[in-house]
Amino acid sequence: MSATEPGSSTELSRPLTAVYPGSFDPITSGHVEIVERALRLFDQVIVAVGRHPTKTGYFSVDERVALIGECIAHLPRARAAKFDGLMIDFCMQQGARVIVRGLRAHGDFEPEFQIASANRDLQPAVETVFLIPGPAHQFVSSSLVREIAGHGGDFARYVPAPVAAAMQRRMRGE
Repeated sequence: MSATEPGSSTELSRPLTAVYPGSFDPITSGHVEIVERALRLFDQVIVAVGRHPTKTGYFSVDERVALIGECIAHLPRARAAKFDGLMIDFCMQQGARVIVRGLRAHGDFEPEFQIASANRDLQPAVETVFLIPGPAHQFVSSSLVREIAGHGGDFARYVPAPVAAAMQRRMRGE
């Protein structure tokens, strides 16, 4: 076994880095819970915001990265980053051996399974791990938060305080 093969002593002595990719538009309290739980399993977690070539978000990619940074500031082994292109290529650039994904409900499984299978085909050395959020967060998605906010509802209970403040500023036109 060479030092670069999976399972080699050199590979096992490196910090185990995981990438938690998504749009995080905005990051929710459920996303933060997944980061906190992933840090119980991995040495470092990179919350990675991908640029979508055809979609404009509620927040820009740079705004999302900054908000994520604020929301995970209490987690010294987690950081936010952005990437272009394939997420699996970003994982390799970061030396990550794990992709973390959250599964909220049955509807999440099929597309996540498809993406995880493609990533495994593209880079077999990177594993995908699914974490299920706690019951309080299982029904919350970024799009649900945006929908509630857009209709003037109380969305703040679903997002960290920095996100709630940023969304309120956006809704006031600031």
